[in-house]
Amino acid sequence: MTPPPPPSSLYPLHSTKTHPNLKVLTSPLPNTILSKRDHAAIILSSLTVVGAIVWVPLAFTLAYRKYRSIPKDSTDPSDIRKRRLYRVLLGSMLLIGIWGPHRKEGVGKWLQLKRWRLWKAWTRFVALEVVSDITPQRSSPGKREFDMKKDPAIFAIVPHGVFPFAIGFSSLPQLAVDVLGFYRPVVASATRFLPMVNTIIRWLGGVDASPTAVSQALTTPPSRIGISPGGIAEMFEGYPKPGRHPNEECTILSNRKGFLKMALRHQIPVVPIYCFGSSKLMKRLQMPAVVERVSNLVRVSVCLFFGRWGLPIPFRSRLLYVVGEPIMPPAGVGLGGEDSAEFREGVNAMHAKFCKELTRIFDQHKHAYGWDHKTLRIV
Repeated sequence: MTPPPPPSSLYPLHSTKTHPNLKVLTSPLPNTILSKRDHAAIILSSLTVVGAIVWVPLAFTLAYRKYRSIPKDSTDPSDIRKRRLYRVLLGSMLLIGIWGPHRKEGVGKWLQLKRWRLWKAWTRFVALEVVSDITPQRSSPGKREFDMKKDPAIFAIVPHGVFPFAIGFSSLPQLAVDVLGFYRPVVASATRFLPMVNTIIRWLGGVDASPTAVSQALTTPPSRIGISPGGIAEMFEGYPKPGRHPNEECTILSNRKGFLKMALRHQIPVVPIYCFGSSKLMKRLQMPAVVERVSNLVRVSVCLFFGRWGLPIPFRSRLLYVVGEPIMPPAGVGLGGEDSAEFREGVNAMHAKFCKELTRIFDQHKHAYGWDHKTLRIV
């Protein structure tokens, strides 16, 4: 089994001449050729974590069927012991899968999750690269530059992708934390029912996507969160959806203003980030339109996706994160209340700036990624 060819660095040094504001925050690790050990680690971790959506319910179902196959009225001591054993096993699986004290954020810190060697293999696999296209602020005396690693911020990462790898790779490996700083990922409420995935999210300090939980996270230092504005609905956008072209990258933003309302309410900047390549890590099968509507209604994605060999193993794709200009909330606008015309105008102004900046960084950097033929479609 021969690993795919290694991705090369996207931004040579001379690119700063054509993009004066460009700052390469991190380049791919020097050795992007995967060793057999790294390749095996990626396959095993993919099957264990991403594939847990399938294998955990299957294991529970098989254990339950085995439990039901033992006669209830049997007086055989062996059958009685087996029924008790399976009862404990099933109860433990439910407790660990749905609740479990092992999911606390402190456990993730104790395990030093972000420093696991596994993530180095993954960052080589995706040739992780982060660049900043933020203009230095040197306008007025006393006005300092935005500190991306420490200042309160809402990182709006686009696109969501079939599986939210973009927000995962920007918050999980220590390499990404070193350049973007720590933030708490905002995740859909339905993730609490996803085995393995939910555990890692909790270890990262994940925040439920409810307005109350997000607001609380923004009022608790360091007041830094990461969010995918398109949410699970974005999983169904883009090709092969009818009416979409393979050369279109789609993001749902036209009616997504909740994260901007939060930013205005708490007076926290929104940082647009486009992750090139995240939409190519997995593919999906086009489902009937009713499935998409039901998924959006119950906020649980019903999506058949696959990767290499038809398994939940991502295709190898370079990930380039481009950080755009922070969208600063108008000072004092949120004081009048969210029902005021001034507040709505402030949200709409931020929304227009966000969409414009996201389009700018996509169009300006798609050439470096090799996507000259691609266009960004805001739905």
